[in-house]
Amino acid sequence: MRNMEYLISADPTKLDLDLIHKFLSEHSYWACGIPRDVVARSIANSLCFGVYALGNANPDSEWRQVGFARVATDRATFAYLADVFILPEHRGQGLSKRLMEAVLAHPHLQGLRRWMLATADAHELYRRFGFAELSQPDRFMHRHDPDVYSNGETS
Repeated sequence: MRNMEYLISADPTKLDLDLIHKFLSEHSYWACGIPRDVVARSIANSLCFGVYALGNANPDSEWRQVGFARVATDRATFAYLADVFILPEHRGQGLSKRLMEAVLAHPHLQGLRRWMLATADAHELYRRFGFAELSQPDRFMHRHDPDVYSNGETS
């Protein structure tokens, strides 16, 4: 995307809930079918980051969201990185790396003892930022309901 200017912001007022919901519900493998109200609640209760593009660096254009990351955290000891995406037409610009740098540099996310995430296909990206496979997976457990969005138990 030549002549694009990009901005990464943690300002929740800039987030485009419709775009985020559309991507997560229709194009992600991890949240397919997620209801809009669940996305809205997850954003309201997390520290979120938007990636925005200004086409052709035209000052009369408006910033439009092209990426997203959400961090569920207590801002003291733990953070879970989730819902990370860059729209396909903006990939290959180094935006996922810039987004990760912004997330990890945020002042509310410093000094945390543990970060977690789950990925099916972006291991190399996250390894660059110090993430690794669990060293003691036998200590970790999870409760997973893959049908939660289709069985009406989201409220």
